[in-house]
Amino acid sequence: MMSDLKDPRVLFAAERTLLAWNRTSLGLIAFGFVVERAGLLLQAIAPETASPADIGLALWLGMTFIVLGAFAAGYSARQYLIVLKTLNPAEYPPGYGAKWGVTVNVIVSLLGASLAIALLLIHI
Repeated sequence: MMSDLKDPRVLFAAERTLLAWNRTSLGLIAFGFVVERAGLLLQAIAPETASPADIGLALWLGMTFIVLGAFAAGYSARQYLIVLKTLNPAEYPPGYGAKWGVTVNVIVSLLGASLAIALLLIHI
């Protein structure tokens, strides 16, 4: 179903939502990285109290946040593209590149997945 509003504010509202999801995914990835590194920091600061289970827990908890952030970035880009298909040409300002946000989200998703893989390879 196509929108009949013929108002570019519909596009901009969808784009603001996409960018909010982008910020959320970046926050999740960053938080996951901090949690994952906290296990190593604990081991460096107090090696006598840091058990391998603690370090493993920090790794998997951090990885969960990183993967969730990468997934959120990718899935929100998909959702935004679905919304773009419902808009009619009158809702796009002339010469406006509506898909740049999608590009950024896909890159964030790929970088988040790459970070997760790199961190797993470091620990193996």
